[in-house]
Amino acid sequence: MSLITIIGRGHGGTRAISHTLIASNVFMGEPLNRSGDLLPPQAMYEACRVLARYVVWKGGLEWDFSALHTMPIPDEFTDLIHTYLQKVLSAKEEHKGWKIPETTLVFPWIVRLFPEIKYIYWVRNPRDNILARHLTDNLADFGVPQPDAEQLLRERYPDLVARAETPEQMEELIWRMRRAISWQYQYAIVTATPKPANWIVVRFEDFVNRQEETLARLEAYLGIPLARIIVRPEAVGRYSQAEGVSYFDFLEAGMREFGYEIPE
Repeated sequence: MSLITIIGRGHGGTRAISHTLIASNVFMGEPLNRSGDLLPPQAMYEACRVLARYVVWKGGLEWDFSALHTMPIPDEFTDLIHTYLQKVLSAKEEHKGWKIPETTLVFPWIVRLFPEIKYIYWVRNPRDNILARHLTDNLADFGVPQPDAEQLLRERYPDLVARAETPEQMEELIWRMRRAISWQYQYAIVTATPKPANWIVVRFEDFVNRQEETLARLEAYLGIPLARIIVRPEAVGRYSQAEGVSYFDFLEAGMREFGYEIPE
């Protein structure tokens, strides 16, 4: 019996791998939403808030996650995770798993609770990732300490603020900054966490543009044949057609690690 989970920020294309696993007879829990997320999510959301109490914000875009790797995991957290995963953990299917983007926010403790399962780290170019809203855009909703998006914009990017000619443009700029902070935070918490024994990194862009090659990697990793789902090439590089800002320079380290082009 194998257990699989997907790590990756919302709007990172994680529904593609969830739908692939479902089509491949992997039980991903029930009920599911259109994105392939296991519902209801409230226990997972609350688990995120429990973990966030022990994240130390160092100011700016720096956090200290070190306590998460050694401290006792609170029983409250463990109980919430087992409540959320009850149908998955009790299922008799040979291959099973779950997907919900908020798993990324609790990744350090998920790894400690489930060290032997198979993790798929699903990444997407943040320039595409920050174009649309997701529940994790404002990390404060999950108790995560973070900089104020508008203040950070005005301090670090006054030229971008000056270009916002209408209140609507300014509002969208602030939201894109919030999403970029969220992307950076989730990249940072994954980077800071010791990796489990079973770990694979997959770019959404490779799944779309090189589906056969990418699925072959995943099949070798998971040890099961995978179904082929319809992919849409236009989902890659949407930022090139989008209005407004899609890049902030603090995203550079993560983008370079995953092989994304840095704009001039």
